[in-house]
Amino acid sequence: MSLLYITLGLSAIVYALYRYFTRTFNYWKSRNVPGPEPIPFFGNIKESVLRQKNIGIVMHDIYKAFPNEKVVGLFRMTSPCLLVRDLEIIKHIMIKDFEVFTDRGVDFSKQGLGQNLFHADGETWTALRNRFSPIFTTGKLKNMFYLMNEGADSFVDYVTTESQKRQEFEVHLLLQSYTVSTISACAFGVSYDSLQDKMEALKLVDQVISSPSYIVELDFMYPGLLRSLNLSLFPKTVLKFFENLVDNIISQRNGKPSGRNDFMDLILELRQMGEVESRKYGHSGKTLEITSDVIAAQAFVFYVAGYETSATTMGYMLYQLAMNPDIQKKLTEEIDESLKANNGQVTYETIKEMKYLNKVFDETLRMYSIVEPLQRKAVREYKVPGTDLTIEKDTIVLVSPRGIHYDEKYYENPEVFNPDRFDPEVAGNRHPCAYLPFGIGQRNCIGCGLADFSLNYV
Repeated sequence: MSLLYITLGLSAIVYALYRYFTRTFNYWKSRNVPGPEPIPFFGNIKESVLRQKNIGIVMHDIYKAFPNEKVVGLFRMTSPCLLVRDLEIIKHIMIKDFEVFTDRGVDFSKQGLGQNLFHADGETWTALRNRFSPIFTTGKLKNMFYLMNEGADSFVDYVTTESQKRQEFEVHLLLQSYTVSTISACAFGVSYDSLQDKMEALKLVDQVISSPSYIVELDFMYPGLLRSLNLSLFPKTVLKFFENLVDNIISQRNGKPSGRNDFMDLILELRQMGEVESRKYGHSGKTLEITSDVIAAQAFVFYVAGYETSATTMGYMLYQLAMNPDIQKKLTEEIDESLKANNGQVTYETIKEMKYLNKVFDETLRMYSIVEPLQRKAVREYKVPGTDLTIEKDTIVLVSPRGIHYDEKYYENPEVFNPDRFDPEVAGNRHPCAYLPFGIGQRNCIGCGLADFSLNYV
């Protein structure tokens, strides 16, 4: 009899768990939205949860599976999300109806590093965007050019020294060294020589950030849990590192701009201006003070966005150039001609004039998107244009840049590396939402101009 009770008890527990982890799975069916069949517990992202596939590849697979649909309903664990395939709907969500989708919807503690421009939502994001947008204007980037030169020169010296010791390099590690030197010069005013004692610490930070963590999946399973428990996506060791880095730099500069025109100088200039207020998109006018914590959060996202992503993109670019010697030859000729015409000097204008280089860069980002997937959260109920669907407040909307970039409707033979896709007359006829390496609209990558320039510079 006891065995029977145990069996019944276990069966009841299994059934209860099954019901709990599938409780939302009729959400899209009840709204007549097509989508892949979800798996208990995992939803539609099993391969991502088990770290078998990158989440961008998983979203691309779902995108491809529904070629005739404008929108697709899917589940990240138990959380229903809407994948948008139609470019006009994407344009509405990202641009025309942006006031409904101002938030990314990444819910966790907004203290410490959570106050960064990428993850912040609502009034905090608006205030940060208003305050930090001027840092990335063309004029500011031009002023930073000599810093990129410093970082690049130090990197060349490093490679020259190392090449005397060995004949082969692991390219990705080499590119990481370059991006660290450039970011450190542009952001923190740290020279490559003085950076040597910080290299191990920076690598440790990178390991912590990139190491597998299931905290995001926990939020998919229990939306709002991280925020309610005041938990962060980032370990305290990372927070402490950037707090110390920023405090040291502020102390060295006596809390004032040093005249280097680097990222920290620009932030210190903003801090001298005092508080900033947000009154856009229906927000009540929150005041945000530029504290050392806020500065540390921006330094963190500047580092994360520029370090690994830049190194990875450059690695893919070098790979494609190696695999396509005709493209490599054409690019080399353009660079040589440009340098010859400018007496060997590399300037901001010189790089901008290298049209083929820019096309190679754009094609690399088409094939190897940086941010996957793009994510927005509806801050109120929204009727999806061109459909009968009305999504509820707090619904997460996803866009797959990789899915779009490999869609033959927009790019013929998408698996082929072809920079000529970005000839002005060709690209000009393409839908503006058919190319999304940095996102689009007001929540696109605020530093995309800097990323574009620094990647081309190498």
